[in-house]
Amino acid sequence: MLKVLILAAALALPLAADAQAPATPAPPTTAPTKNAGKVPEAPQPTPDAPKVATPPAGQPSTTMVPGWNNPPAWGGASERPQYASVPGHETNRLIQVEGREWREFRNGPVTRYAGWIIAAVIAVLMLVYLLKGQIKLHGARTGRMIERFNAVERVSHWTMAISFIFLALSGVIILWGKHIVLPWLGYTGFSWLTIVSKNIHNFVGPLFIFSLLVMFLIYVKDNLVTGRDIEWLVKLGGLFGKGGEVPSGRFNGGEKAWFWGGLVFLGLAVSVTGLILDFPNWNQGRELMQQANVIHAIAAVLFISGAFGHAYLGTIGMEGAYEGMRHGYVDETWAKEHHSLWYEEVRDGKRPERIVGGAAQPAAGDD
Repeated sequence: MLKVLILAAALALPLAADAQAPATPAPPTTAPTKNAGKVPEAPQPTPDAPKVATPPAGQPSTTMVPGWNNPPAWGGASERPQYASVPGHETNRLIQVEGREWREFRNGPVTRYAGWIIAAVIAVLMLVYLLKGQIKLHGARTGRMIERFNAVERVSHWTMAISFIFLALSGVIILWGKHIVLPWLGYTGFSWLTIVSKNIHNFVGPLFIFSLLVMFLIYVKDNLVTGRDIEWLVKLGGLFGKGGEVPSGRFNGGEKAWFWGGLVFLGLAVSVTGLILDFPNWNQGRELMQQANVIHAIAAVLFISGAFGHAYLGTIGMEGAYEGMRHGYVDETWAKEHHSLWYEEVRDGKRPERIVGGAAQPAAGDD
């Protein structure tokens, strides 16, 4: 019973205090004067009021007022590592300033200069085709076919080539899409296209890496650099001169340069950085992923540029070259003119490639 009385008294005290409080008088109403509707003058500051510094002449004004809720400053404690109860890499750091530097570099120099590189490569190839045309065979076809690539070699090449095309197209949309696709497709369509491109890029990437590894193991034995390859590179193969093409083995100096510089070096760069970006659950930090993104974009652009030249010479740039990768065989005349040392080894039975359509004839000048 005593507890009930104490509780009732505690509840009654606030009510009694409210009843005794004087009512707040209503603000007096005044009749409108002749100055009604005018903006009142700003009150003059009192001697004790804090003074707000005005910006110098020519400087932009600021909205920061002492004592008010001003915009946050980027150099505060939110950028420095603090205590965090959630375990993990960088979970104790709210804002990462390097992210702004990465965004400016990726959306600025990388995007701009990478686009100019791609455009320049396409322009050069078009100019070469207009001035030089297709590299034709000098002799007549004999009808005897020499095996250039077996089935395993062709499957590995086309697997890498097709996956590379998907990666290149989706990468172009991711890197330049907002400049070349968004203006005419609109935000909704571009959003869907970018999402699809991102998923294609993520899932096709591992297949491309696997095909690169297979290609390396299959072709490395025929891509060891020799002295003749250096001569081939110095003379650009002799393709643009009058002295004829420099003799070469199964692969010439240009093809070996593409193998080591493109497939191995650039392929390794895009593969490692691609895996870092594809699997963020490996607990890598944001700065590492930003660096990987920049390296991945630069290496991919160089890879695409080299692939344009490789595809050009392997298709419309050189007569008979596409037949070797499409059907696996090239004409004897093509082998003599472009890979004479390799042709002689096949003719003499020193290589495993086959000759179809009759016995090979000795090249002009052979004993």
